[in-house]
Amino acid sequence: MNEHAIEPTEFWSQVLAFARTTTDRIGTQLLKDFGHAEAIHKTDGTLITQSDKWADEEIRRAIAQEFPDHGVLTEETEHIFPDTDWCWIVDPIDGTTNFTRGIPLWGISLGLLYKGTPVFGYVALPPVNQAFYGYWPGDLGLKMPEGAFKDCQPIRAIEAEPSSSRLFSLCARSLAVLKQPAPFPCKIRMLGVATYNLLMTAAGLSLGGIEATPKIWDIAAVWVIVQAAGGLWEPLGGPIFPLTVGTNYGTTAFPTLVVSHKNLLPVFRPLAQLIL
Repeated sequence: MNEHAIEPTEFWSQVLAFARTTTDRIGTQLLKDFGHAEAIHKTDGTLITQSDKWADEEIRRAIAQEFPDHGVLTEETEHIFPDTDWCWIVDPIDGTTNFTRGIPLWGISLGLLYKGTPVFGYVALPPVNQAFYGYWPGDLGLKMPEGAFKDCQPIRAIEAEPSSSRLFSLCARSLAVLKQPAPFPCKIRMLGVATYNLLMTAAGLSLGGIEATPKIWDIAAVWVIVQAAGGLWEPLGGPIFPLTVGTNYGTTAFPTLVVSHKNLLPVFRPLAQLIL
């Protein structure tokens, strides 16, 4: 399917409905497994459960049925970027450690890419009954909706300055930013879920966030939502998109700084560089 093969409004309605119904169905089952799934360590040190594997397979099956000519790249199985105009990037459970330990913050992430660049993102958080989504056509020339939403309501990054009452998100591997002599300019939050760490900026809850080692499935969906909400995404290791056909993205990390507005880049960019 290409963008000219179907009325654009109909196509994007289909995409949103698919993301919503699929994550609702998968999330309902995962909530039954939540806090009870046994985990093992993968070669990269992260955890995996039978629930991750089941959700990965179910989402891939649903995409194949609904969008048979779309490619798929997922955390648990398919790591090579395919030679298709459209490709879904899937994280079946973002926050598996939280999921296995009974901490009620984890999500299901679906990103839709066109010619290697994300244009739609959907992140469902079943334990807190929240869903974020967004559209970001960039300069790809697609006729499509725009904007970012939480539970169907528009969201926007905030225009605020750093202070001890403002929040900023870090991950467990980005604590090097705290080793500089001056106090960190905001109050720190660490949530254990890469997507939600960065979605806080899109939702206007934080001034930004740093993720030191996110994989492509951690960022494909939220990359769209953050920018659609007016936030800025600064890759710390060079450009991320478009992805390259035939490349294996299974072990590639994309260190990232997100801020809510451009005036914050001079404040947080030097700190973010400390994680490299």
